[in-house]
Amino acid sequence: MEIFQKASVVRLCSHHDKYLIAENDQETVGQDRDGSSRNSRWAVEFVDSSPIHIRLKSCFGKYLTASNMPLLIGMRGKKVLQTLPRRLDSSVEWEPIREGVQVRFMTRYGRYLRANAKLPPWRGHITHDIPHRSVTQDWILWTVDVMVHKPRALLPPPPLETTTSEQCSDNEEDNNSNSDDPGSPSEISLRGPGLEVS
Repeated sequence: MEIFQKASVVRLCSHHDKYLIAENDQETVGQDRDGSSRNSRWAVEFVDSSPIHIRLKSCFGKYLTASNMPLLIGMRGKKVLQTLPRRLDSSVEWEPIREGVQVRFMTRYGRYLRANAKLPPWRGHITHDIPHRSVTQDWILWTVDVMVHKPRALLPPPPLETTTSEQCSDNEEDNNSNSDDPGSPSEISLRGPGLEVS
């Protein structure tokens, strides 16, 4: 998705106007209205084997992970955690899917990252689930704020060549013979493009 092609760090704001945060226990994730803390920032990584999947890394260097642990016994929603697995597998891969101006994040198994309401039994937890009730349909929608843009790739300057006086005179003849060539540049700039500043 194009927004992530340009972003190296993002914030995710839920339908409840709360930000996805990495809790300080470095294991759980939650929601908070304060989006200014470093806990609300997620670094974007692309999956080499799939151009449509990304990984989100917390400020603690751990990945947003769709676990197999149920939030509560008898409920379909599974816990979303921050983990650092020995091998990066599909549990840390999310497919961003645009929905108007918002985004849904789908696991490889067709479940969606969901910000639950504060009411029991959810109590504001983050799960991954397939919403079946119309009341929870919007809980899987996220607004993406780009916090740090990826810099433009800077082209290295052309290598400088040392020349002898004989080579200089040969080059002058070549330059004179090519001066009428419409494809020849009239001047060369060694300045690269500027960096985007977020």
